[in-house]
Amino acid sequence: METTVFLLTVNGQIEGANFPDYDNLYCKYCYVYGHDWAPTTGLEEGITQIASKSIQSHRLIWNFPLETTFKSTNPSGWPQLVVSVYGPDVFGNDVVRGYGATHIPFTPGQHTRTIPMFVPEPTWRLQSWLLGWRPEYTDPKVVAQGEGREVTRVRSQGFVTVCFHIMTKDMKKMGYDTGPSTPSTVQSASSGWSTEVESYAK
Repeated sequence: METTVFLLTVNGQIEGANFPDYDNLYCKYCYVYGHDWAPTTGLEEGITQIASKSIQSHRLIWNFPLETTFKSTNPSGWPQLVVSVYGPDVFGNDVVRGYGATHIPFTPGQHTRTIPMFVPEPTWRLQSWLLGWRPEYTDPKVVAQGEGREVTRVRSQGFVTVCFHIMTKDMKKMGYDTGPSTPSTVQSASSGWSTEVESYAK
C-alpha cells in the first residue's frame, strides 16, 4: 500500500532561560501547525514549574520534557514551538516576560535552539507602570503567525533554550529529502535551514 502520511516525532526539553532582570519565572508552551498536520501522541501544550536563579548561576533551569508526535501529508505548515515566559511584577501579579517561537528542526537528530524573546511595548509607559498593567497577546500563538505583528511595537528581552531530538518516518518514501542527520546542531531560532523540506514548510 502506498504511503500517504509521514510522522514527525519531537522529543527533548525546554532546558532553561536567561532573563537578567527577572527571577522566579515559569514557561508555557504550545505548538502551531498547518491544516494538514495533526498530533497523534503526546501533549500539545504544557507549563513548567517556577524556576529561581541560584547563587552560582544567573540562568533559570526548567528541564521540562517535550514529547509529541505529528502526522501530515505534506511539509506545508511545519510545526512551530511557541514559548511564553511569565513571572511576578513588583505588585506580585503574574505578567508576561517574553514571547518567542521557533520551527521544529527539519532534520533528524539532536538540535539546540536559543529562542530570542520579546514583549509588546505599552503605548503609555508611565500609566501602565502605575496601574501595574502590561500588554499581552490574547493568544500567544500569534507570535508564530506574524500577521498583525508588524503593527505591534515590541522590545527584546531574554532567551529560552530548547533541546530537540527529532525523528521522522516515511518522509523519503513520499519524496521529501530532509538532508543528512547531524549529531548536534546549535543555532539561534532566527537562523535559516537550507534543506528541501524548508521550501515546502513555509
